[in-house]
Amino acid sequence: MKRNTASCVVTLALLSVTLPASTIAQKIRDDIRIEILRAEDELRYDKGLEDLMNSSNPVLLRRAALAAGRIGDEDAIPALGKLLINSGNPEVRQMAAFALGEIESIKGSESLLLILKKLNTNQKVRARAIEAAGKIVAANAKAEAAKFLTEAILSNLDYEAGRGSKQGREVILLGLTAVLRSKPANADDRLIPFLQNSDWRIRADTLNSLSRLDSKKANDEARQLLGNDKHPVVRANAARVLGAGDDKAAVGMLLNSAVRDEDIRVRVNAIRALGSLGAAPDASLLLERAEILSAAFSESKDANPPIKNELLTLVTAVGTILKNSENARAVKLFQQIRINDKFRSPETEIAFAIAAPESYLSTDTFQRNSLNFNDLNSKYGWKSSNNLIQGLSEIAKLDDGPISVRAKAEAILIRSIALADDADSEVILAFPALLTTMARFHSDEKKPPPIPEGVEAFDQEKLVEDFLRRYVVFRNEESFKQPRKIVGDRVEPGHFDPFIRAAAGSGLAARKSSTEIIKSLKLGFREALDNDKRYDDAQLAILSALVKLDKVAAKDSLDLALNHYAFLIRRQAANLIKQNDMEKDFPNLKERVGMVKPFDPETGSKLGQTTNTEQDYRRALSRKNGESTAILTTEKGKFRIDFFPEEAPLTVDNFIKLANSGYFNGIEIHRVVPNFVMQDGDPRGDGNGGPGWQIRCEINQIPYERGMVGMALSGKDTGGSQWFVTHSPQPHLDGGYTVFGKVNEEGMKIVDNLVRGDKILNVRIVESFKASRRAVLSGT
Repeated sequence: MKRNTASCVVTLALLSVTLPASTIAQKIRDDIRIEILRAEDELRYDKGLEDLMNSSNPVLLRRAALAAGRIGDEDAIPALGKLLINSGNPEVRQMAAFALGEIESIKGSESLLLILKKLNTNQKVRARAIEAAGKIVAANAKAEAAKFLTEAILSNLDYEAGRGSKQGREVILLGLTAVLRSKPANADDRLIPFLQNSDWRIRADTLNSLSRLDSKKANDEARQLLGNDKHPVVRANAARVLGAGDDKAAVGMLLNSAVRDEDIRVRVNAIRALGSLGAAPDASLLLERAEILSAAFSESKDANPPIKNELLTLVTAVGTILKNSENARAVKLFQQIRINDKFRSPETEIAFAIAAPESYLSTDTFQRNSLNFNDLNSKYGWKSSNNLIQGLSEIAKLDDGPISVRAKAEAILIRSIALADDADSEVILAFPALLTTMARFHSDEKKPPPIPEGVEAFDQEKLVEDFLRRYVVFRNEESFKQPRKIVGDRVEPGHFDPFIRAAAGSGLAARKSSTEIIKSLKLGFREALDNDKRYDDAQLAILSALVKLDKVAAKDSLDLALNHYAFLIRRQAANLIKQNDMEKDFPNLKERVGMVKPFDPETGSKLGQTTNTEQDYRRALSRKNGESTAILTTEKGKFRIDFFPEEAPLTVDNFIKLANSGYFNGIEIHRVVPNFVMQDGDPRGDGNGGPGWQIRCEINQIPYERGMVGMALSGKDTGGSQWFVTHSPQPHLDGGYTVFGKVNEEGMKIVDNLVRGDKILNVRIVESFKASRRAVLSGT
């Protein structure tokens, strides 16, 4: 039965005649909080929530407005606009503006423009309005109103630039991020004055925006800041600007920073900038630095010494700078690293393939013109095959260099995939990359390479298409010698990995439509709907492929998707219908998408459904900031996450439940990007894994400073178990990913040393006595 918040309020108000006022106030607050949290969990905007936005209680108004933004329903825009314009409480107005930005509808522009045109409006309100404007423009770049929002963003920054010591810091910071999202033409001149600001964070964020706009006008200022600024984040971002701005005159400075700056954040950004510039003279000094680190790596008793992060950054830059050079010194370096590292790093394979593709294909690894999956797996694990495939994938992108190189790589792929059914069961995890690379050689955009001399002629196009069609369907036919399935992080007999089906669907999407392809996609989609219970990647990829190749033929699949139990599949179908002007064929589209439905055991899946009970909501809401932490023991030491349950109650509760079940224990860190993030929580180890359900985003106003803990996503409301920690401020993540915790500076010393492949040995949850007692009193 659908719950109605307003009815709860009325019922509780009637109780006031018998209970003390303080008890009633608490009871009302708790029950309303539960109903709001439930509405967010169900992505349900209804009259009950709308009525709450007429309350006289500013705390309640802020919470209801935030919920409306998280739910993302356009029906909430009038009520939010009214709060933004008419509320007498600045905090309520801030939240109304923030919520409008989360909805991302151009319909929210009218009320935001009214605020942004009044430059004497409360600074914090104007800051959130400018943030919202950036998000809306990013989502609606072609809309007429987007032009007015963009100019309003720039006008507000101009105004602040001329205010001297009275500048609104929050307006500037959120305005800089709004600019990088909205990408207005010729914004450089409006941003450059902020590079002289006395606030290091404003200088750093200005550089961040300029680099993401590929600005070439700020190179002189960036050189000054790289050489003289005292703050490492400013220097690091200055290096990014010089790389993005193609400043060849900065090569000497960047080289100096790349090998001598005391802060790794500056060094890695300078190295990346040199890679972007692609200037050949840089290579010898970078090679020398890489050789020193490689020697230290090989001598280290630690399988993953912290220097590996910097070494792989150097390897990537060297590969790009020496593209197609067949440089003997670089080849020797790559060979040494891949052996010492036991083929665990895709960066080495990619760099090797880019810099010396002929030498790469001539290594012992490809001696038999194929990948020996079983041999690689027994020596180095399945990821070695995955990494080698990524190297081959780079060769597929080559537009210069000998045609024979690309042809040989193609032959290796053909032979490898032909041997796929005889591979060890664990190696199946590398097949998505194999299919993706195969499709990259054979798309409409790129002609397949000629067949190498000495290789038996065959119809490559047909063979590749047959492989892709076969794997998108994934039926347990006799031709599949070893049908398998993924259960948790294990591979067992049964069905194939759904990510192979997803990769095959995406590969077919890049081909020319045919009756056979459409038939396979439709059958594969039905198979995925019926059988893929843990992940929905295949359903989403195949549905997108169908609509791209044949909108008419896709109609019955879209109809199936709109009837599915999983909310994200229904929402994806609706988005595809809207994007392709097919709404007339699907009346009552919004009603068919509906809200997130309660978990139904009959589906055999928890995907796209709500699994929380009232006790779960009460427990999540009972926690207070500062009372719940996680102690993570890694191979490099311990660090602590202090949770923010008041800002992200269900996200924190989900993490705590997973941790208490032992879910995170022993999982390898699968992603480390120096000066960006460390990411964990994937039992598969390839960035695709999760717990078998999704949680809703709980976007909040906490900025991504250094040490912030956020939920990783592959789209809105797709969080599950993957989380990350930021190495440095990342303003472009603000308001896009749920912040639910923080690692203090002492703990960041451990996080900074973590390398991909290091393990989180265990996660222990510690809750204060107050938190435990409160949970008991709340009935959980």
